[in-house]
Amino acid sequence: MGRSSRFSVAPMMDWTDRHCRVFHRQMTRHALLYTEMVTALAIRHGDRQRLLGFNSLEQPVALQLGGSDPKLLAEASKWGEDFGYSEINLNVGCPSDRVQTGRFGACLMAEPELVRDCLGAMRAAVQVPVTIKCRIGIDDQDEEDDFTNFVETVMGSGVTTFIVHARKAWLKGLSPKENREVPPLNYERVNRIKKKHIGNNIIINGGIATIDDAVEHLKHVDGVMLGRAAYNTPWLLSEVDSRIFGEAREISDPLEVVERMKPYVSQQLAQGVWLQNITRHMLGLFHGLPGGRLWRRVLSEEAPKPGAGLEVLEKAAKEVASRVSPPADVPPVRPGASFAA
Repeated sequence: MGRSSRFSVAPMMDWTDRHCRVFHRQMTRHALLYTEMVTALAIRHGDRQRLLGFNSLEQPVALQLGGSDPKLLAEASKWGEDFGYSEINLNVGCPSDRVQTGRFGACLMAEPELVRDCLGAMRAAVQVPVTIKCRIGIDDQDEEDDFTNFVETVMGSGVTTFIVHARKAWLKGLSPKENREVPPLNYERVNRIKKKHIGNNIIINGGIATIDDAVEHLKHVDGVMLGRAAYNTPWLLSEVDSRIFGEAREISDPLEVVERMKPYVSQQLAQGVWLQNITRHMLGLFHGLPGGRLWRRVLSEEAPKPGAGLEVLEKAAKEVASRVSPPADVPPVRPGASFAA
């Protein structure tokens, strides 16, 4: 696995679409970004350009697949590779009802041999890395013995990168939202699987809220994946390249993110995309910063209106800028700054 796996933004349904990923990429060049989960069946029968298309500026970006048919998953993996994804990931962690009905997601943790066969077929179909995202167990499974058996069985596929959400998934009695919050976190369980299988690439996920937390986890595992924190407080991504990857920090002012996004927004508007489809991912940019509430209010009220254009983004940025002066060591944003990957 490449070093980008040291820090990644989790695949999140209805959240990490292509617009979200372009936005996140303005703040970090090196973090690995993930698509929303796409089912293998949808790829076979659906509009592949709509389902799989992405902007090359998003790279490195990984495709997450859902399914339980080895042949279908192998086929979908090949399509993903052909579209240019850097990694193909199998979802064995999502607890939603619609996922269980389709026999994929966290319910597959009860069938480690099937997961092994699915991943083996995926690996045989592509040259790019194939990985798995899972939980530490489901329902009444034992977090020690059953999880160890799951990992060691799945390793038979040749897959060595496990992204582990350090919570059980309770498929009976808890909603998907509750499954992200109610089952207790067990980071030590993930750390122990790393110690037992030192050659595997173990990435930890679940409840990690800050870059400080990420740095601490990296003392024990190979990588860290942030979900809701990266989405709700995206400015923290501006610390990733310097603190996780040891590269110079290229951006010091969230207003510069707005400038970097303008060419992309203009391009998308010209293609008929509604402004709200992009700006809904940007609402948290100034979270906890001066002007943050004004930013959110302007975008929330004006971006959904028919015909809303770049002027809404500019208005929101001006509202923020009028409430705060940039630090002396931060150069002013250049008008029309280029759209950087």
